[in-house]
Order: sequence, then C-alpha cells, then structure tokens
Amino acid sequence: MRIWDIHPGYLNRQSLLGEHRELHGLVSIFMNNKTGYARHPETLRWVGYGWAIQKRHALLASEMALRGYMDQSPVDLCSKPFCWPERFIDAPHLQFNLLKEKYIEKEKGRIPLPKTAQQLWRQHKYSVMARDPSLYQKIGRALSKISPDEDFCELSNLLSMTLRKQPSSGGIYNSVQHMWGHVSSSYDGHKSETQRWTPKRLLQETQKLAKTSDETYLMSSTALSELEVWISL
Repeated sequence: MRIWDIHPGYLNRQSLLGEHRELHGLVSIFMNNKTGYARHPETLRWVGYGWAIQKRHALLASEMALRGYMDQSPVDLCSKPFCWPERFIDAPHLQFNLLKEKYIEKEKGRIPLPKTAQQLWRQHKYSVMARDPSLYQKIGRALSKISPDEDFCELSNLLSMTLRKQPSSGGIYNSVQHMWGHVSSSYDGHKSETQRWTPKRLLQETQKLAKTSDETYLMSSTALSELEVWISL
C-alpha cells in the first residue's frame, strides 16, 4: 500500500489508478473498521487525517479527469481540516527516485520526472504562484544562481509542502490567467468573452487547449489539474 505525497501528475496510468484504489481501501479501513492493512505504516500515518485523505482523493480524481478517466466514488471525510500527516514514509525527493526505478522501460506519467531543480520548479511554478507570490519570487531568484547539477532534495520537500496549502481565489485567478497566456492564441472564439469567464471556466478551457495543442509547458505543470481541486472552495 502506498499513498504518494508528490503530485499525481508524475504517476503513470497504472500507478495513478492503483493509488486511487488503495486510497479507497484506506477509507474502508477507517470507516468500516476493517483489519486488512490496519497496522501498515501507510495506514497509521493517515489515521485521523480525514480532510487530507479527501483532498488527496480530489487531487487524484482531478488528474484522472484530465487524462480522460472518470471517478464515481467520492470520499466524504473531514477530520482535522487543513491538516496533513506530519511525516512521510519516504521524503518527496526519494519518491521521485522510487518512480524513476519503477518506470524503467515502462510508461511514464503526464509530468516528466525532474532531472534538475530548474525543471522541477518549472513544473510547480504556477501552483506556487497561486499560493505565495513572495515564495514564487524567492525560489525563482535562488534557482537562477545555482548549477543544474545541484540536487533538489530540499526544493522537492518545500514544493510538496507548499502544494498542501489552500490557495486564495485571487491567487488561483492570477495563476490561471498566466496559464491561459500559453494557449490563448489557439482559442477560436471571441477574445472579449473570455473576460466574463469564471476562474473555473478559464481553467477548464485552458486544460482543453493545452491537451488539443499539446502545449508542452502546461502539460508538464502541476497546476493544470491541482488548481481545480481548490477553485470552487
């Protein structure tokens, strides 16, 4: 059993759907007092974190929808709102290493596994922008001064923790507007009507155009799926 802490976009189809099944197994243990895997370390670290389990499920479901898979099994847990497990089975940077080994000569996820800190940052930048503009600027400045050969252990952990925070509605809209800029030239409708779109509609249209035009930058972005989880809150 494994519930990953890195963004679901890094998981290939088998891992994504597999985590979805295992998360529901976790929910069954908690709600129905089932004993299977009840003492597993992965189970124990999620005990009492119902809100976080629900949110991880929403992240999985949003990524699944982006790839064309339907989720028809909502999770309704709410204990410890806005709190996540304090420990990892494997730290986020080690989870990237585990997937790298796991995916040798196998299908990869939507988002390429990062090889440099700069690549990892590009994949997360719009998610961070939605949550903390000052951190967005700080990371950008710091990475402009380091070599691509430097490890990104600390950055991996920082980004994973940052994406657990709820973004503001204004932050979401700002990020989605930046994302829309990558695909707006492919939009066939009247440009003026996009100004009346809600942030959710703008994100959905961005998702559609990113997929149809195979816009590489956005298709490698965590924000393309994860912001939808928070956009209606």
